[in-house]
Amino acid sequence: MAQTARGSQASQAWKCSGLRWAAGGPELKWDGGRGSPLPRGKRVAFEVAEGGGRTCVGARGNACPVRAAVPERSTGARCEECARLDRAHSVAADTIADDPRPYHVYLAWFGPGLLKVGITAEERGSARLLEQGAICFSWLGLGPLMAARRSEELLRAALRVPDRIPYGEKRAVRSALPGSAAERAAEIAELHGRALALREWPQALHREPYRPVDHVDVFGLAGLPAAVGEVSGLVAGGVVSGEVVAVAGPDLHLATGRGVVVLDTRLMTGWELIPAGSSGGDTGGFTVPVREFRREAPGVQEGLF
Repeated sequence: MAQTARGSQASQAWKCSGLRWAAGGPELKWDGGRGSPLPRGKRVAFEVAEGGGRTCVGARGNACPVRAAVPERSTGARCEECARLDRAHSVAADTIADDPRPYHVYLAWFGPGLLKVGITAEERGSARLLEQGAICFSWLGLGPLMAARRSEELLRAALRVPDRIPYGEKRAVRSALPGSAAERAAEIAELHGRALALREWPQALHREPYRPVDHVDVFGLAGLPAAVGEVSGLVAGGVVSGEVVAVAGPDLHLATGRGVVVLDTRLMTGWELIPAGSSGGDTGGFTVPVREFRREAPGVQEGLF
């Protein structure tokens, strides 16, 4: 929330429901359906309201019945019971076996050595890849849900391809990616050929040709300065203020007085947020906890504390 909240009363708190990738680019969505586009160069400035904590966002469109408290560092922002309900009817949790929609199997690349296999409903297009922050990807197959699931298991077992990449590993390499789209897609190209050559490939799954899609320009990663750290969690009274230099998956890369800081927007959900400065704070401040990145050489981000 930057200057998007102007026009509402200063005392009005906004509740973020997450970052969504729309046709026009990334947007912060707010309870009630409002959206705030996040073009590069936009100033983001908000303050966490005093006097309250972070509460559970509920499950499947329903509010948490007890407004349970959730940890500041949780990216799920759900209490244990709501998290269970949310996953009770979830493709990701493998609790649905009779979904009639066709599913794409994809290979995604997040940086050198960081590849994964996944599935997404065909009707969603590439939205799932944008949400995960995939630097580039290619479709691998298309077919029924259970055939898509079997192909995931096949690639994990036969080619040792994971189905998850931790977000910390994705963030650590974004400012040091290969310069050309061909270089970035090289690992996917090799793996795509090996995957389609497997004899155990499910017959119900239509094999898709190798057609890499690159997201570097979409995310704004070309020439991205190395981040100095990432927000580890919001706190009551804390201020976030910076200029958007890139958006990848749920992550905002913000230029601040201390350098580029990454904010995982999933940490914003469950808090009441107000325009920075409306309670007397400094709109130029950045006073939420930041976990600094460790560097072994100037300009090269090697890991996290």
